[in-house]
Amino acid sequence: MKCHEVDYEIFGDDMQIVEVELDPSEIVIAEAGAMNYMEDGIAFEARMGDGSKPVGGLFDSLLHVGKRVLTGESIFMTHFTNAGLGKKRVAFAAPYPGKIIPLDMATMGGELICQKDAFLCAAYGTSVDIAFQKRLGTGFFGGEGFILQRLRGDGKAFVHIGGTVIKKELHGETLRVDTGCLAAFTSGIQYDIERAGNLKSMVFGGEGLFLATLRGTGTVYLQSLPFSRLANRVMQAASMGGSKGEGSVLGGLGDMFGDR
Repeated sequence: MKCHEVDYEIFGDDMQIVEVELDPSEIVIAEAGAMNYMEDGIAFEARMGDGSKPVGGLFDSLLHVGKRVLTGESIFMTHFTNAGLGKKRVAFAAPYPGKIIPLDMATMGGELICQKDAFLCAAYGTSVDIAFQKRLGTGFFGGEGFILQRLRGDGKAFVHIGGTVIKKELHGETLRVDTGCLAAFTSGIQYDIERAGNLKSMVFGGEGLFLATLRGTGTVYLQSLPFSRLANRVMQAASMGGSKGEGSVLGGLGDMFGDR
């Protein structure tokens, strides 16, 4: 199915918004809850599936629901349609600090593998599916588990990546990455894991027990701030009562006397 052709504009720096412009009858699909605002004339509907394939029977519907549950996403996707006469715009917001990356799927071989919470929105006709990690070790220790998202199509798709984004082009080379910092890669890249050095380095090196190893020819997107790392830092700060790093080693004593 050929994807709809949509125009877009990205606003902001760390908490970005992508504004998609739709011609009459054009459709953009998005994760449930991603919409930020939309102009009058945009109609939206929650549906099971991305609309890239004809609606199947009960088994197909249950299979789709099961896949969405495995990725931790809502079982529904929202379809936004320009039901008016002129051009209309709808915007989608990033869920946490990072960058929204616009992707022209036609120039990337029509396929992208990404972390399971990266997909934000895409032109109608884009297939949003899951990709299982075939190797047991990669699934257990690869940082993203057994399940990644697979995007297929020939139109525009938008993914959200945490922190600063680094784009690497590999031409038969090998790249080793912290398992949490791998955000997305094209289909020409082979993804595996390996031990992070010797036993001493694995235990005391602070880089985790394993690294992601990427080989082949294609594009790799890396992120400086995985959401799991951000959440861990927030939880650590919350467990310390907010007193850490506030400028004084006597901050805890101040809390005891009630001056905060």
